[in-house]
Amino acid sequence: MALTELQQHRDQLEAEIKDLSNRKSQLEKELSSSFAGQSDAIARRVKGFQDYLTGALQDLAQSVEQLELVVQPVVVQPSPLDQPKSTPEAGAQDNALAVADTFKPDESLIRECLEQFLSQPDFYADPWKLRRSLDPRDKELLEDWFFNQGGRGAQPSRNSRTRNILVAAALIAILGELYGDRFQSLVLAGEPERLGEWRRGLQDALGLAREDFGPSSGIVLFERGEALVERADRLEERGEVPLILIDAAQRSVEIPVLQFPLWLAFAAGPQERFEDEELL
Repeated sequence: MALTELQQHRDQLEAEIKDLSNRKSQLEKELSSSFAGQSDAIARRVKGFQDYLTGALQDLAQSVEQLELVVQPVVVQPSPLDQPKSTPEAGAQDNALAVADTFKPDESLIRECLEQFLSQPDFYADPWKLRRSLDPRDKELLEDWFFNQGGRGAQPSRNSRTRNILVAAALIAILGELYGDRFQSLVLAGEPERLGEWRRGLQDALGLAREDFGPSSGIVLFERGEALVERADRLEERGEVPLILIDAAQRSVEIPVLQFPLWLAFAAGPQERFEDEELL
C-alpha cells in the first residue's frame, strides 16, 4: 500500500516537472522572439537613419560647392555722434517745463482754492471739502508740488504726521474739484497705527465717514507698496486717476510708483524719523 502511494506521488511530481519544463521553453521562445525581434527592428531603423543623414550631408556639401559667393557692398551709416543734438541741459529744461505745465490750464482754480484755505476754517463744509485752515508754508508746499513738480514728487515733511495729513486733505479737496469722482486717493503708511492716524486725520479734515475708506470708496489705506501699485494699475485701466500719498515714515519710494501721474511723498527729517521709531 505504501509503495503504491509513493509510485503515485512520483508520477505526479514527474507530470508537474514536465509541465514546468514546457512553460519554461515557451517563455524562452517568447522572450527570444520579443527582444531579439525588437532589437533587430531598432537596428534596422538606426541603420536607415544613418543612411539618410549621410545622403543629406552629401547633398548639402554639393549645394554649397555650387553656391556663387557674392561680396555684399559695405554701407557706412553716419555715426549718431555726427548728428547735431540738443545738449542735456536743454533736454532737461524742456522736460521740466513740460512737467510744470501739467496743471497750467487749472492754475487759477488751484490758486483760488489755496487762498481760501488760508482763511478761517469752515467746520460745516460739505464732505470732501477742507474743513480746516492751512498756513502759508502749507500753501507754498502745495504750490511747488502743483506748478513746479507737476503733481509728481517728494516734499519736506511738515514735522508732524498730523500736519502732513492736513496738507494731503487740502490736496484731495483740490483734486476733487478738478477730477470729480474720477480719482481715488491711495495712502501708504506701512503700519496699522500710522494708517489709523491717516484715517482719523482725513476724516476730520474732510468731513468723511468710515464708509469713505475702502476699496470701493474714495480713500484706500495700504501697509505694502506692492498692493498699492496693483490698485493704482487697476484704476488706470478703468480710466481713473490714482493719487498716491506716502507717509513720512516710509524710508523710500517704490520704483513702480514713479510711473503714475500723481504722487506726493513726505520726506521726514532725521529727528522726525527717530521720534516715529521710538513710538513703535
